[in-house]
Amino acid sequence: MRLSDFIRAQIEPILENWQAFAKTIFHAGHMDAAGLRDHAREMLLVIADDLDSQQSAAEQAAKSKGRGPKDGGESWAEVHGGDRQASGFSVMETISEFRALRASVVSLWTDAHPTVTGQQLDELTRFHEAIDQAVAESLEQYATVKEMETRLFGAILVASPDPIYVLDLKGRVIYANQATAALFGLKPEAIIGRSNFDLGFSFALDFQRNQERVIASQSTYRGKFVHRFASGQGERFEYLLAPVLDEHQDTEATVCIIQDVTERALAEERIWHSAHHDTLTGLPNRRLFLDRLEQEVKHTNRTGLPLALLFMDLDGFKEVNDSLGHEAGDSVLCDVAERLADCVREDDTVARQGGDEFTVVLAAANRREDVEQVAQAIIDALAQPFQTAQQPVQISVSIGIAFYPQDAPTPLALLEAADRAMYQAKASGSNRMCFHGPSAETDGRPS
Repeated sequence: MRLSDFIRAQIEPILENWQAFAKTIFHAGHMDAAGLRDHAREMLLVIADDLDSQQSAAEQAAKSKGRGPKDGGESWAEVHGGDRQASGFSVMETISEFRALRASVVSLWTDAHPTVTGQQLDELTRFHEAIDQAVAESLEQYATVKEMETRLFGAILVASPDPIYVLDLKGRVIYANQATAALFGLKPEAIIGRSNFDLGFSFALDFQRNQERVIASQSTYRGKFVHRFASGQGERFEYLLAPVLDEHQDTEATVCIIQDVTERALAEERIWHSAHHDTLTGLPNRRLFLDRLEQEVKHTNRTGLPLALLFMDLDGFKEVNDSLGHEAGDSVLCDVAERLADCVREDDTVARQGGDEFTVVLAAANRREDVEQVAQAIIDALAQPFQTAQQPVQISVSIGIAFYPQDAPTPLALLEAADRAMYQAKASGSNRMCFHGPSAETDGRPS
């Protein structure tokens, strides 16, 4: 039997042998039998027809080098190469399919013909030449599609308004688009081959850790950083790191895409600040105060260091508002906020509850005497005249003080305890402080 007839007669066993190998190729693992065999049958039948055709020695030699004549149309090998490239196959994976097809035919043929005649040997040689030609046609189409994709990808990178750059496994830049050069304020040649450390970027260390994570896990990572580049563009940025895998599915590089989110971030911060701060004084409002109080209570539970809460109400402020107007009242409230901030530590929280009520959270309040000193400093500071547009005015303050956890078990209960102590101080006269509990002090200057 001629080899061409054998291929036609045994095409199913040939394809079954070939399919068993093809399944071991990484990108073929998810394909069904129809997907694997999509072009193999047609290529074998074309090769069988080729074996039946007359060819000169020169034509055979050209085919052995993959330079055989073409009929002008797209061959099944070219179609196969284009489809495999679109499915993500590497060049070596595509070549492996042809090697397996060759091996399947030769194995079954030699099993059926242990003794090969001269004519059969010639046919086998021509079969190898036809496979070599098919490989060349497949890879030629593969290269054509790949080159087009490369051109399209390059055009996308150049046109992209987002900075995109690629780093090798040591964090050195191996590609950067124009948007990256513009953001960095550097020429492309000053970027290539250099790392974020070399470029002096403040986020380099954190970025390196995240890149190492992407390389190891082969997964994407989204991060943020704050940096002012030489170009002066932006300040707040988000970035995406993604692995670049080679044909063996090993990470060979990482790609980084940066997005300037400065305007959005600042807008979000303004919204958050407005929602959590008093619009007049700029102090934390009741919402932010309660959040910080809750955090300080949790800190006290962890460390055992008590905290003190001061609840204050201004005495005589209503008279200022009524006699001089709200502008004068607002001016006094702003000055009160500044004086309160000057009386406490940077880590303490001064907040406006609303109207003429203020609170102070004193963290790590180990000694009652220290809290008394702070309260007295506030009383003395607010006793000084306030300058308004019309005239100087004087007010005073009543302060209620409660401790956590001695006086209350929860943040809200602590606030209520300090509020009650404040009303006790107010009932005793101006410029007074009062501690919550049966031994409450109401003297303006406790001993």
